[in-house]
Amino acid sequence: MTAIDYLLIGHITRDLTPHGDEPGGTVTYSGRAAAALGSHTAVLTSYAPDFTSSQVLADLHVHNVPSAATTTFENVYTPHGRAQTVHATATTLTPDHLPEPWGEPAIVHLAPVVHEVDARFIHHFPNSLVCLTPQGWLREWGGDGRVHPREWPEAQAILSRADVVVLSQEDLPDIATLWQYWEWSKLLVLTGGPKGCLVLQGATAVRIPTIAVPQVDPTGAGDIFATAYFIRYHQTGDAIEAAHFANFIAAHSVTQSGIDAVTEAVKQAAKQYEIKR
Repeated sequence: MTAIDYLLIGHITRDLTPHGDEPGGTVTYSGRAAAALGSHTAVLTSYAPDFTSSQVLADLHVHNVPSAATTTFENVYTPHGRAQTVHATATTLTPDHLPEPWGEPAIVHLAPVVHEVDARFIHHFPNSLVCLTPQGWLREWGGDGRVHPREWPEAQAILSRADVVVLSQEDLPDIATLWQYWEWSKLLVLTGGPKGCLVLQGATAVRIPTIAVPQVDPTGAGDIFATAYFIRYHQTGDAIEAAHFANFIAAHSVTQSGIDAVTEAVKQAAKQYEIKR
């Protein structure tokens, strides 16, 4: 079996939109982006047999843990912000589900969207660059499925073991939480969309601006940023260079709509970045 450069762990999702069902979840956009950036990419996920949109990952190595349901989100955009609802969740992913040949990837990306990634994974990859996009551990929902922010009691234990963490401003309830996460993390990157990103490492905070582009569709841009950052950081060990690269890749991704067009934009942007340097 081909050695895995980039392993994603998390649920692919069914996203209900006014235009019909779309595949979503961090593993979708990050998985396609990692492959477009040249990584041999694998995905550990879970979905139901009737979820045909899983074909969006057809070119990747995918291990599906059988489930009666596929994790399903509905997003409604209002003048007061996004209202998000969870309609169903697939099987929780544990280290026991991991195929043996995938045990030592160069990069492992824990990518929960609905608490579905067992926290024990943080201890499972001693020889890998362990990366997190922990948004799924920062949300909860009640019987109506409406998503709300939640306390993350495992934060210190998990953040302190990760090598790189990428968060969005939207993931944080307040500035005090950011300071606390910064204290617990080795390297924390806060994304701000068109504002660029903030790299927090040790006692240093550096804001890295992004480039101006005509935005068509921002869907998946945060996931693409994270993947580009993790890959470049693994290649260079340079937290600031990785931010410049990730900003450039994510910016170009929003100039297209649809996963195939976005993936091609990522591939072309990576080539342009190397020429520009």
